[in-house]
Amino acid sequence: MKLETVGILTDIRPFNERDSFARIFTRDYGLMTGMMRGAAVAKKNRPLTGQVGAVSWNARLDSQLGVFHWEPTRNLAAPIMADFRRLSMMNSAFALVSALLPERECYDILYSRTADFIDALPGAENPAELYLEWEIGFLREIGYALDLSACAGCGVRTGLDYLSPRTCRAVCAACGAPYADKLYPLPMTLGVSARLIEHVCVAQGASMPAARRMLRDK
Repeated sequence: MKLETVGILTDIRPFNERDSFARIFTRDYGLMTGMMRGAAVAKKNRPLTGQVGAVSWNARLDSQLGVFHWEPTRNLAAPIMADFRRLSMMNSAFALVSALLPERECYDILYSRTADFIDALPGAENPAELYLEWEIGFLREIGYALDLSACAGCGVRTGLDYLSPRTCRAVCAACGAPYADKLYPLPMTLGVSARLIEHVCVAQGASMPAARRMLRDK
């Protein structure tokens, strides 16, 4: 079995002395995992997280881990390697993709938005705002679309002080007061989003990625 597409290398780690285990977020097949032969000892064209390129995945059976052939075209991470804050945001996005996307399900819109997000990170005046926009879009793509336009309880459009983690809808101060300990405060910040992401991880049976925990509001 052979699959060919383009993608972003989101995770690579040593498997043994020569080979590496990799995850690639692809345009046509979503998140894919496989082995990269010789990647751990490569001196030229070494695979690196943040590279985008052409990928083929080969396996004798569909259920096997499979082997990647990777041809990078450019490294999206290169312009932010010296900026810890921006690099942390890229790593957080990649970690969420790995933790919460099912394997080999196409998310072509999310793929495009992820590539655009990383491409825009170096020149972003407010990288935290850019990352939060990506994260809200990510949540929408996996079935947790936020609705902050009106109160879920009474429909008012003002005084929306809370977010319900169960419905992902806004709640006004009056309706939310009795349940304030179970609701998240608005407006949306990286801190509020982190609490929602953790709630989603628990619901999906996944662990909150360490890379996401590292992000803090400034």
